Amino acid sequence: MLDPALLRPGRFDRQVVVDMPDVRGREMILKVHARKIPLSEDVHLDVIARATPGLAGADLANIVNEAALLAARRNKPRVEMNDFEDAKDKVMLGVERKSLVLSEEERKLTAYHEAGHALVSLRVPELDPVHKVSIVPRGRALGLTFSLPEEDRHNYTKAYIRGRLARAYGGRVAEELIFGAEKVTTGAGSDIEQATEMARRMVTHFGMSDVVGPILVGDREQQIFLGRELAQRHEVSEKTAELVDAEIKRILDEPYRRAREILESNMPTLHHMAAALLERETLDREEVGLLAAGRDLPVMRPPPA
Repeated sequence: MLDPALLRPGRFDRQVVVDMPDVRGREMILKVHARKIPLSEDVHLDVIARATPGLAGADLANIVNEAALLAARRNKPRVEMNDFEDAKDKVMLGVERKSLVLSEEERKLTAYHEAGHALVSLRVPELDPVHKVSIVPRGRALGLTFSLPEEDRHNYTKAYIRGRLARAYGGRVAEELIFGAEKVTTGAGSDIEQATEMARRMVTHFGMSDVVGPILVGDREQQIFLGRELAQRHEVSEKTAELVDAEIKRILDEPYRRAREILESNMPTLHHMAAALLERETLDREEVGLLAAGRDLPVMRPPPA
């Protein structure tokens, strides 16, 4: 980021964009850092590459190092795929808070919350496949639902964004359906914040509102430098602001209703998935698929002594 005075013709007028690596670049970076590490046959670096969009080379190197450390702590002769999965989750989502003790009521509520996210994701065809669902606390989150994109996305369709909005409300709707409106918690605060921001950008930046139209509403997000007018603002009338607020509310109401319809019509699956989360704490893609198909999960194997 340079002052506009430095970007005048004849000065620093040539700019080279160094973007984050794409999926193929991430896979090659992982291979470079994993050359000196003994890998198990079940390790697929292309899967890790697809699951790490937006990460830089240093982050990918950190994942490889963390996977090797985890395998060493577990007394394994080779690094296995589950070591890479745990390392990826640690780097991207934070360290597991094993010292955090949740009451049985909180665990049950978290299980239904995450099961709501996962079930809506499964029933909305525009969304990426669910890769992992967990009720193990990480960072500030008591649980997570993680989707794995099939490929890097550079543009997002209106249908995809609406699907993400429905998924964001899946947790709150599940809480309301199971525990009642009076017992909803603050756990959906981050989901609601992200959904509201996405809907606002749909209206004010992406021109995805038929009522407001394809116009930019408000200021562009940019830094103020010397040489740029400090009072460079686009005023928005009260009528336009009210119209934008009404459109945001309308856009958010639709995916909320969609999430509610999905969960109400799939209540047995919601109960089944929440019970599996309470038992196993973490479900992978195959296990989520079995539950969505109405099938039972295989018996859990006891952990190695």
